[in-house]
Amino acid sequence: MRFSKLFGKTLRETPAEAESVSHQLLLRSGMIAQEAAGIYCYLPMGWRVLKKIENIIREEMDKAGGQELMLPVLQPLELWQQSGRYMSFGKSLFTLTDRKERRLALGPTHEEVVADLARRYVKSYRDLPLLPYQIQTKLRDEPRPRGGLLRVREFIMKDLYSLDADEAGLDESYQKMCQAYKNIYARLSLPALMVEADSGAIGGKDSHEFMVLTEDGEDEVTYCSNCGYAANAEKAQFIKTRTNAEFMLPLEEIATPATKTIEEVAGFLGVPSSQTLKAVFYYADGEFVFVVIRGDLEVNETKLRNKLKCSDLRLATEEEVGEAGLVAGFASPIDVKRIKVVADDSITLGSNFVVGANKPGYHFRNANFPRDFQVDLMADIALARSGDSCPKCGNKLSCTRSIEVGHVFKLGTFISEKFGASFLDKDGKSQPIVMGSYGIGLGRLLAAIVEQSHDDKGIIWPFCIAPYQVYLCPLNLEKSAVLPTAEKIYQELQSEGIEVLFDDRDDSPGIKFNDADLMGIPLRLTLSPRTLQSQSVEAKWRREKEVQLLPLDNLAVRVKKLLDETASSQS
Repeated sequence: MRFSKLFGKTLRETPAEAESVSHQLLLRSGMIAQEAAGIYCYLPMGWRVLKKIENIIREEMDKAGGQELMLPVLQPLELWQQSGRYMSFGKSLFTLTDRKERRLALGPTHEEVVADLARRYVKSYRDLPLLPYQIQTKLRDEPRPRGGLLRVREFIMKDLYSLDADEAGLDESYQKMCQAYKNIYARLSLPALMVEADSGAIGGKDSHEFMVLTEDGEDEVTYCSNCGYAANAEKAQFIKTRTNAEFMLPLEEIATPATKTIEEVAGFLGVPSSQTLKAVFYYADGEFVFVVIRGDLEVNETKLRNKLKCSDLRLATEEEVGEAGLVAGFASPIDVKRIKVVADDSITLGSNFVVGANKPGYHFRNANFPRDFQVDLMADIALARSGDSCPKCGNKLSCTRSIEVGHVFKLGTFISEKFGASFLDKDGKSQPIVMGSYGIGLGRLLAAIVEQSHDDKGIIWPFCIAPYQVYLCPLNLEKSAVLPTAEKIYQELQSEGIEVLFDDRDDSPGIKFNDADLMGIPLRLTLSPRTLQSQSVEAKWRREKEVQLLPLDNLAVRVKKLLDETASSQS
């Protein structure tokens, strides 16, 4: 490819809307272009990278026994109603009505379609296991697209679905896919951490994410460096300490003027925040919910949403709290009636708590569960934080930002049962197919690679997915012998099957070198009047500072050998 003909140009300035490093560099290097919020064009350079990532993923899926197919983006809305996930996906599910007034969904995932196909084509245990997969466009109406390709509304995803006869088969398929994912990340030189995860709207049982640790990540991982425990913030657990073991004292009302927050109340009464109970108010699918948690902890809203089995969860406004007959800042579950009360199990790990007295300016001392109040649901709904104790070994946990680059789920039978996707076992009895779901977002994976592999000059692509292998950079084209020699080198490199970007622009060395570094192409070959005099070119690897001279004689063969050695060392 000649640079002068390349569709998509490099940018000197960083676009104002670009937040993350990957967003900035992918825009500046001409890999992608934004069309609207969360909607991007892959320009030829970026598309070449994406196709190479896709091929690596395809090779690993095929090696694991996957069968590639293609499923429709347009899906009958009845499928989503039949599975029951129409409500759980909520507003993130794009829907439309066709000219015949039939409701359709734009697929954010394809479990429903696969279950519908399995119902038709799987009849016997002899038909199982199966690992169908696709690499397909998905659409989700994200409320807050951000970070370039990290959080988008239209994206390309590899999604594989395992179909097994029993839980043992699912376990085997699950482990097979986890290993395939590890192989993919290793080939991409991407350090991905496998962590326990929440299944979210996908549903199912066990779930793990593969996370890349980076400051620009949109997710948070909680991990233990001692035993290896790791989970995303939505799932992470920790050991909750017992605050005291006092005998229960009588409930006592005390004046606490102008003290609404936990910090204000604790400071006024001279007690630690762990000796208080915090009240937080939510609306869950339209129902008002009173949440109680120990004052030194925070509510994990994903855990709460899962425990309530709701699709829409939001904080209640102060006006809505008042309409429920409660006083914000002075509320407690004592004597609360006709309101659902959910408590974190931390309220059982202490005694004689300070709680609101349900009237302005007053609190109770010595509130104890279950003596003084009852709850409708008790569960772990607390958010793990750095410094908390690991649930496995007791050491201190750490939290850091991360990017999700893969997600695997054990779906079990909850979708197959709703679609009647069953088979006859060895005894001739009908059994539901046991399903798993395994996804990798290709664009997000591309962005994560840039987040991990760059410097202050630009992208540093892993060799196996670089858009081109060689950046041919002739300088001072007005010198009569430089351009024809460069043209000859270009043709010889191509004849050896080498992917070359030929910078045939009549620009300054600074512009060309800056673009070469920005685009991150592994090997730069520079031809100038000076190197031409010595019948050589300068060869510089993007990851290294040093340059070496390669003779023009038999250059293409020498370069081919260098590239092959690099490919072998990184495979």
